[in-house]
Amino acid sequence: MRRVFLAAMLLFTSGLATATECVVLLHGLSRSSLSMNKMERALIEAGYATANIDYPSRDHVIEELAVIAVTAGIAECRAQSATKRIHFVTHSLGGILVRQYLSDYELPELGRVVMLGPPNQGSAAVDALGDVPGFDWINGPAGRQLGKGADSVPLGLGPADFELGVIAGTRTIDPVTSAVLPDPDDGKVSVEDTRLEGMADFVIVPHSHAFMMRMQRVIDLTKAFLATGSFGDADGRD
Repeated sequence: MRRVFLAAMLLFTSGLATATECVVLLHGLSRSSLSMNKMERALIEAGYATANIDYPSRDHVIEELAVIAVTAGIAECRAQSATKRIHFVTHSLGGILVRQYLSDYELPELGRVVMLGPPNQGSAAVDALGDVPGFDWINGPAGRQLGKGADSVPLGLGPADFELGVIAGTRTIDPVTSAVLPDPDDGKVSVEDTRLEGMADFVIVPHSHAFMMRMQRVIDLTKAFLATGSFGDADGRD
């Protein structure tokens, strides 16, 4: 048994050592890298090196978070020598951080980007609920920048000039927030507001904002786009 175990470990570690492409995973607002663990495991099994970044999403504005989080991910990929291509898989705010970073810096190794529930056009929920007590404590300064008003960071960024696939959800577990969002929505952002000019593919899934990154269908779609630049023959494309 010990010999079988060692052989399995050698096979696993050798797979990591030979990975030439890396995926940076960026969680959403008020979450942690733990939320992306299932996605990360699936990507490792698919042959990618990974950098699952934990960043202080409630402590800084988007412009600062973009440098903190994206730079850390790129550095981790480069440390693993997996720089043939550096891809990104993001949830919610994480997608806006990638857009912000790429608007300011070049990344020669840039591969493909998959965004899960990104507020690419801002979220009406921020404007409607921003004055509710506790909003700033829960969401921090970056949360204030995700609305649709004059201070909106997403609306100030340009179209995608990189290979982008967007996955939007239509199920909600947050009826209060959904009440102020156009239908359909995922409980935090409407389907329409996840779209971004220049995206290569777009698909809708029946999952909530909070848990879509853990759903097997979303994981499979993500792997398909990273490999081919398309979600394939996915249901929910419009």
